[in-house]
Amino acid sequence: MIPLDDAQSTILDAVTPLAPRMFARGDARGLVLAQEVVAREPVPPFANTGMDGYAVRAADTPGSLRVVGELPAGRAPTIAVGPGEAIRIMTGAPMPEGADAVVMVERTRVEGDNVVVEVAKPGEHVRLAGGDVDAGQLVFERGTLLTPAHLGVLASLDVQEVSCHPRPRVVVISTGDELVECGALDPGRIRDSNRPMLLALVEDLGCEAIDGGIVGDDERAITAAVEHAADTCDVLLTSGAVSVGDYDFVKLVLERVAKQRGGSSLWAQVAIKPAKPLSFAMLGPVPAFGLPGNPVSSRVSFELFARPALRKLAGRADVAAEPVLATAAAAMPRRADGKLHLDRVRVWLEDGRYRCERAGAQASNVLSGMAGANGLALLADGEGVDAGADVRVLLL
Repeated sequence: MIPLDDAQSTILDAVTPLAPRMFARGDARGLVLAQEVVAREPVPPFANTGMDGYAVRAADTPGSLRVVGELPAGRAPTIAVGPGEAIRIMTGAPMPEGADAVVMVERTRVEGDNVVVEVAKPGEHVRLAGGDVDAGQLVFERGTLLTPAHLGVLASLDVQEVSCHPRPRVVVISTGDELVECGALDPGRIRDSNRPMLLALVEDLGCEAIDGGIVGDDERAITAAVEHAADTCDVLLTSGAVSVGDYDFVKLVLERVAKQRGGSSLWAQVAIKPAKPLSFAMLGPVPAFGLPGNPVSSRVSFELFARPALRKLAGRADVAAEPVLATAAAAMPRRADGKLHLDRVRVWLEDGRYRCERAGAQASNVLSGMAGANGLALLADGEGVDAGADVRVLLL
């Protein structure tokens, strides 16, 4: 068996971010910038008011001022504010010449052609040109994950296209003669749960999920599916047929196709439970993950190996999540076996601290327990932890 860290390092060292290309701003949400964004102009482009009220000279306040005009948003000012004068102004309207402050309407009282205003300080409620972003300013660094707010900033700068790493296109295949898609079950058959789960995980990660269907335990069929995926996608995820059984063809096919395409391969028994068997190969530039067939093992293997690699392919710097420290609400015993155990746990905050407890049965085929979990407790080799003890937890 090899340590978990060694397996993770081998995979992350093998994958590189996908080559960047230009994307329309509206298509860039969730993508990672491959090039910095520098502002070509200031935002806002002119000084304007942040409040409805009256544009004034601060030196004239408090007092009664003559109203000489009105300025709504979207219009250029045509009248200056002179001594003892004020202009009624609406939020977002440009500051008129001569005014250096705005008195919000709630602090004024209209008296005929005049307005009585409270005291104002210079610059009060005035949004300066470039107050958000200045011309020439570095706005977003390379490696920034674009959220809706980022897209709004880009729009304010009139940035129509950005250079980003594309979403990885991920083909997901389940293998096994025992699997069926849906409907009644013949003796010995089970419904495929891994593929729907993995496809959903891929989509949640912001990648493009491609359903590769079910492939039986046939070496030629598996080879054809692997080669097709390597020719048409960025990543391949399979589940099943990666252990040491007579029909475990995936690891053999991945190794052979990787060699044919000048890539490398790894088949290992990782010192973890569940998800001990792992097959990984570089099919030329395309990483392929052979995940275990047991559904909990498949999910755990995805979290430990595929998720960090997919994040790196997408250009993200935060490829691996850091475990948090939690308190065990109940004892989590285990036996020493030379492996790191990843128990499925329910995690919650209590008095500002994480607490956790096992979520259902822990067998690698019990997916219902996985469904009730929002974390993986990392139990080092030994006898486990007692109630009240600290335990590291990888949040899902």
